[in-house]
Amino acid sequence: MDRPIHHSSDTPTYVSDDESVVSDCESGVSGDEGTFSGAFVPAPQDGLRVRTRFVRSLVLNGLMPEVLSIAKNAHSSVMARARAQCFQIFARAVAELHEGRANVRFAWYGASGKEEIADIAQHGFGHAHCNGLRLSPLDCPLQSVKSSGVDSDGVRYLLLCSVILGKTEVVPRGSNQRRSSSEEYDSGVDDLSAPKEYVIWSNRINTHVLPEYVLSFTLPSLKGNVNIGGPLRPSSPWMPFPALISVLSKILPADQVAIIVKIRKDYTELKISRHEMIQRVRNIASDKLLVSIIRSFRAKRTPASFKANKGKQGQGERRARGQPVA
Repeated sequence: MDRPIHHSSDTPTYVSDDESVVSDCESGVSGDEGTFSGAFVPAPQDGLRVRTRFVRSLVLNGLMPEVLSIAKNAHSSVMARARAQCFQIFARAVAELHEGRANVRFAWYGASGKEEIADIAQHGFGHAHCNGLRLSPLDCPLQSVKSSGVDSDGVRYLLLCSVILGKTEVVPRGSNQRRSSSEEYDSGVDDLSAPKEYVIWSNRINTHVLPEYVLSFTLPSLKGNVNIGGPLRPSSPWMPFPALISVLSKILPADQVAIIVKIRKDYTELKISRHEMIQRVRNIASDKLLVSIIRSFRAKRTPASFKANKGKQGQGERRARGQPVA
């Protein structure tokens, strides 16, 4: 079994050997548990290690994140303890199948916001990831950063999870594969030698993935939902759902719109979680389409006075450069 990075009396968490290569030298992390669900508590010592690996990895990609807070999953409720113990049982089972090696790793998940973090902490990941849950390795968080939502304050949220990989097979990015190709394999990766993406199949998500830490951060050089090398997930607070449905009804086939309306109804009747509602809508309408609609909606809601001021500012800058003004 892989060596543990930390222990609790009831639920030790196992990670791979490379997790020990961590620095304690950085400081300045706030472990304010009030930022997240009550399931998470401050992680002052572990938080420094998590922050160091996260910041270092993004700096190598030319980004300068500002970590706002890091909190640790306390596994304090009865169900949370049960999920943690279940994870340990499956880790031991997978190890027995593969000569004593469960291949447990740390991996990042980009959340849509605080609401999804709370929902996952309370109920698990749900059943919205029909093509498998996509996660990023500990030292390659960029893809999860890209897929995370951005709130109105520019804050993003990531979950750092322990993940049972077992024996992996290659699953190309963008693949529609929904399960392992044979019983021999437990999970998927985009590259066997240097993976940038882990794939946990839907029937194993809540037994092979255990949320350990939640991290909030901003990218000070970036403003909102901008391009950092790939598509970003739309953040729902930017557009009321009824308005979104109204626009989608002019673009998508009527049967797909009817399904989205039904999904919304199930959410309002508390039959599904907000996270599951969002994931189901994303499965019907692509992220590219949703982002385009939300950006258009926000642009139309920009106050006319703000646009006028921006226009005057642009004219002033052109005059200053000696350029003609229309």
